[in-house]
Amino acid sequence: MGETVDNMTDFSAPTMIEGIAQVVAVDGNMAWLVPESGTSCGGCSSAAACGSKGIGTVASRLEARRFQLVNDAGLRVGERVVLGIRENALLRASITAYVIPLATLLIAGALAQWVAGSDTVTMAAMLAGLVLGLWFARLRAGRLMAKGELAPRFIRRASAGETCNS
Repeated sequence: MGETVDNMTDFSAPTMIEGIAQVVAVDGNMAWLVPESGTSCGGCSSAAACGSKGIGTVASRLEARRFQLVNDAGLRVGERVVLGIRENALLRASITAYVIPLATLLIAGALAQWVAGSDTVTMAAMLAGLVLGLWFARLRAGRLMAKGELAPRFIRRASAGETCNS
């Protein structure tokens, strides 16, 4: 009996989350990019935090969203490119930003309530847990950045008319 291997789906390959950005400046071997807003961008509850809405001019909001990319592809100002970040890197970043501070806050509060039984002590412990969690999350995010896990990767130049939703 022969053994068959199904190569139709490769689950070992990391899934990429893609987005489109425009090159706004080139400085040596670094390109500065600004992400393009999708059709739903600006409509969510966190639009002010990402810079699509908020205080200031359009130019100041775009400046806040600029990021660097190593320019190995010879990108030029005005080009539109498709970038990707691994899905598992996005999951790690989300866990770091949200789960770690929340978990330390809840654990500190539960321990304080169990040991002291006082609401004032519990609230103080929860605040201390939150601060500790934010500090730990900052350290973890620094490690992720140092390893390059959160850096977007150049995939290809965007075709004419290509959007985030296509």
